[in-house]
Amino acid sequence: MGDEYMRLDLNEVGVWELCLLLLDEKIGARKFINSHDDEGLRGTFTHRFLIFISIVFIRGLKLISRPLECLGRFIESFLNLWTHYASFCMLVMNTIQGKSVELCRESPNFLSAIGLTDTRVELDDEIHREDPRYISALAIMAAKTAYENEARVKKIVEDHWKMEFVGFYNCSDAFDTKSATTKEHPTQAFIFIDKTGDHDLICVSFRGTSPFSADDWCTDLDFSWFLLHGIGKVHMGFMKALGLQKNVSWPKELEEYEEYDDKIFAYYKIRQVLREKLDENKNTRFIVTGHSLGGALAVLFPVILRFHKEFELLERLAGVYTFGQPRVGDGEFCKSMESLLGVERYFRLIYSNDIVPRIPFDDSDFMFKHFGYCYYFNSFYKGQVMKEVPNKNYFRPLYRPVLIELMYLNALFEVVRSGALTYAFGRKYKEGRLLLGVRLFGLILPGVSAHCPQDYVNLTRLCSPDTFNTFQEDYYSKQRQLLNGIEYDD
Repeated sequence: MGDEYMRLDLNEVGVWELCLLLLDEKIGARKFINSHDDEGLRGTFTHRFLIFISIVFIRGLKLISRPLECLGRFIESFLNLWTHYASFCMLVMNTIQGKSVELCRESPNFLSAIGLTDTRVELDDEIHREDPRYISALAIMAAKTAYENEARVKKIVEDHWKMEFVGFYNCSDAFDTKSATTKEHPTQAFIFIDKTGDHDLICVSFRGTSPFSADDWCTDLDFSWFLLHGIGKVHMGFMKALGLQKNVSWPKELEEYEEYDDKIFAYYKIRQVLREKLDENKNTRFIVTGHSLGGALAVLFPVILRFHKEFELLERLAGVYTFGQPRVGDGEFCKSMESLLGVERYFRLIYSNDIVPRIPFDDSDFMFKHFGYCYYFNSFYKGQVMKEVPNKNYFRPLYRPVLIELMYLNALFEVVRSGALTYAFGRKYKEGRLLLGVRLFGLILPGVSAHCPQDYVNLTRLCSPDTFNTFQEDYYSKQRQLLNGIEYDD
């Protein structure tokens, strides 16, 4: 499976083994940790404690996976009915009278929990193709839409955006034979083509963490890592979601492995579609995007392209756009990505106190780091480009009470702002009851509500276009060179 790796095998976890993890610095000696160097793999107490906490959470999620899924289905169904009847009173009256509406979760009108927090489906008609905000605004709408079912995604792309829908993909994870739940397709993505500009733009959008999916949360919390030679160490949970194969690592092609014939893996399927579509028109470019977990997968997709030396595809990559993306690799990985994408093809947007971009920790105990520049936006949606966000490790302000107070004040401001946005910018910025509930939860744990796609949609629309001008001149210069058939080096 590679020369260097550390993988958690949760089927081997016991209470005594967990206790030994805290007491003994030899991480590799634990039965539930498989690695390239069981004797030499060590960790500080802080490192071991965080692994301990992650395992406890993952085991807990496995125990409640089915109730969590059922709770999610009930909440989504109830809120979709409420939305259909336009008011809670009408819902109650129709229920009492025995009138019911057939509720199909695969219907184009059925909204996911994420879709219910932000019901907007239209692109902003005030942001045109030549606007520096355009691709970011399109990317976050695609990242938000990726949470929906196939029929709804197709309807949004074709009817509301007037763009070409290419496909929706439910992808498998062959790495683990035992999943956290019975869910067969832990990774989802869709592809569409924007034909509004001077050249076609293909958009690949990965779905992020579903709030009621134990599989997705387990992927996020899995601190296993895997070494890609020549690139660096990468978060294994994200790699598995993208299509890492347990016994053969990352083979360039899967045709020779018969056991995979009836399965679809995100990386391989999307690469195949891109090959076909890009061959049709030499001027076509593509972007990759995602929110949360989807952002991590969007970053890793070009990584594996590079690992497989898919240079022709990489030359056609116009940019990677991520929103609330967690850290995915170590320092060596970061250097590789900066060389691969540069500052012109990587746009990492972070809103205010969003907790997810600040995990896993970036310190001496954990290797995970961000790379490149980030586009950071405060709660007024004012943006700036910087190397690192304020308070880069979310929980570290526990040692600085002033920062804690500021985080809670900001969460309170977001609750107040929830009602004020409509009056300031119009009805398309109105926030519903579900999102208000999430905002109120933010008063308990600031940073959780800041992760909602709603704020990322808002900031791409309300921020100054100058925010995205920092590296745009070089970017557009290189794109013009590509369209004219001129090669360049990153």
